[in-house]
Amino acid sequence: MILKKNMTDTLVNSMRQETCPACGHYIAVPFLDPSLQPIATVAWPRSCDEAKSMQRLPLDFVRCVECGHVYNAAFDYSKVPYTRKPNLMFNKGVIWADNIISVRKKILERLPKKPVVVEIGHGDGGFLMGLAAECPDGKYIGFDPHGAKSDKDMPSVQFNACLFEPNLHVSKIRPDLIISRHVLEHLINPLGFIQSLSFSASCLGSEPELYIEVPCIDQAIETGRTVDFYYEHNSQFTTESFTKMLERCGVEIRMIDHVYDGEVIYAFVKLGCYQKHVRTAKAALGFRDRTRASENIIIQQLDSLHKSGKRIAIWGGTGKSAAFVNRYGADATRFPVVVDSDMNKVGTFVPGTGQEIRFSDWLTEHPADVIIIPPQWRARDIMEEMKQHKIRAEKILIEHEGRLVDYENEKHPYN
Repeated sequence: MILKKNMTDTLVNSMRQETCPACGHYIAVPFLDPSLQPIATVAWPRSCDEAKSMQRLPLDFVRCVECGHVYNAAFDYSKVPYTRKPNLMFNKGVIWADNIISVRKKILERLPKKPVVVEIGHGDGGFLMGLAAECPDGKYIGFDPHGAKSDKDMPSVQFNACLFEPNLHVSKIRPDLIISRHVLEHLINPLGFIQSLSFSASCLGSEPELYIEVPCIDQAIETGRTVDFYYEHNSQFTTESFTKMLERCGVEIRMIDHVYDGEVIYAFVKLGCYQKHVRTAKAALGFRDRTRASENIIIQQLDSLHKSGKRIAIWGGTGKSAAFVNRYGADATRFPVVVDSDMNKVGTFVPGTGQEIRFSDWLTEHPADVIIIPPQWRARDIMEEMKQHKIRAEKILIEHEGRLVDYENEKHPYN
């Protein structure tokens, strides 16, 4: 479909570079005109004057063009005073109560006989205690820094007044099921949070289920309803954005459905089933460990070169060469000679260590015994340049497999 020019101009000019909290896409467009409003659910002002004097916070709702997620690009979590007032849902309606019973039944059908269940953001604790009452042989653990604590004596239920930390609590508790009801819409990065749950489970070789439930704005968009869009609900999920978020989390989606006349969307997913992430993480940590060892080796080699009394030159003063100099502590006192093939860099100084950069032909009149070439991939070109300028040295060194090696006499892939 070809758009008219004025519509095309409008679309292009409305483009915003924002990171979608549901799918990670970077392009969004305005969804509502910006406005200023006070927080709507957790302030509870005690007087008319207090209500009127409340700070008004920016609403800048945009919509991701990839998944259709709607979110407040101006949201600042620190502006929401959860520490003073809990964000407790209040809905005593019969239909909502029936919905809670239905959800609880779906969860109970999936639990083992003695389950370990975690609820992230347990609120008043009622949902978790309801599960415990139906399946008393399990263990039920709630996490909510601002949630209520029940006075009911239920030994199988434990409430923690703290945030759930996936990297700590998944391995410590080993849950069979994790529940998150009406929490993700408040988070800055719900995508990252679910990914962290799945990655933590993958690292353990564990595959717990996750039940997620959030408001769904499909009908709000269809009917032009605006009351859903207030400050505390940073993220507003559509069916598409909810699904796309889960697809990007390394989970197995077992069920997605709607309840409460389509105003709420939920899903059961299996965590920990994407081992590629674990393999990549292991490779990254392995690289880090190897470079820790090689750093000490190369620092020792440089120190030995300096103590040998030989004249040392480093070829290259910026980019990879500057990274080499700073990483391995090749300071200006011990290694004052730095040359470069680029005339534009001559007369400038190595970032961080301060050696003056000279043009490479400086070495024709001030020969070096050893030349270190940090950018290995350019070593062949530099060797050719040395031949053209009749620059000679006893030894040319490059970094390879965690140490400095002789370019001309040792094995490496750069010659």
